[in-house]
Amino acid sequence: MKYILIVISVIFLVGCNSNDLVEVSFSEKQEVLFEDYVIPFQFFPRTIEVVGLGDSLTQGIGDELKREGYLGRLQQHFSQYKGIEDVPLTNTAKRGRRSDQLLKMLKDGEIDHQIRKAHIITLTIGGNDIMKVVKKDLFNLKVEAFEKELGKFERNYDQIIQEIREINSTAPIIIMGLYNPITIVTDEKSEFDLILNDWNDTIQEIASSDSNACYVPIDHLFVTNANLVYHTDFFHPNSKGYQLVIEEIVSSMQECGLIDADSRELLF
Repeated sequence: MKYILIVISVIFLVGCNSNDLVEVSFSEKQEVLFEDYVIPFQFFPRTIEVVGLGDSLTQGIGDELKREGYLGRLQQHFSQYKGIEDVPLTNTAKRGRRSDQLLKMLKDGEIDHQIRKAHIITLTIGGNDIMKVVKKDLFNLKVEAFEKELGKFERNYDQIIQEIREINSTAPIIIMGLYNPITIVTDEKSEFDLILNDWNDTIQEIASSDSNACYVPIDHLFVTNANLVYHTDFFHPNSKGYQLVIEEIVSSMQECGLIDADSRELLF
């Protein structure tokens, strides 16, 4: 392959005078025009760095197949795309992490290097913010308490996106919503569903404010456990649940114009 490329290069150079030469940067995604022939950027092998931020959902807790939840499946999915040579994966997520804790990590520069090198970032955060309210007053829960916490969460989330963009201004951010694990106990509509809707609306609004972010709704994937999508802890997804999540991510990314899933091409 190396010698073929050399021969092609020589032919192109012989056929052009010094004024016809085209400067090519092989480190950048671009199309190169030689006369009437266009070389698509997919011709040059690319490495796509995927970085996961957030809580247990991104960490992959509950995946009995040990494939790193949705993130490992996303890595495998992208590795089959045209022109993709390698998909290194960095997972910084941790079980139990809240939005204020992730924001502190970002402000302290703990994961600057990981974010800076990322070509795509995934983010799940907020579930533990809600659980903080639940654990604080389990037997006397009030809507007002969730609304108050939502205000703090919204401010944290806004700052999280700002901190990410100060480090990496171009990488698409895949922002996932929250789901209601209580549906495993009952499929009846409750006040908690309304609370969760407010939180997801807030996350979606924040995602829409970033031109290169993509919101992924997942609450509809975990309505009851009829499809056996929960881990034995009855809180986190199992491997089947994570497979549904990755399918929703791919679908949402296609809607956001980030990928062409049919032709298996990245559009960023």
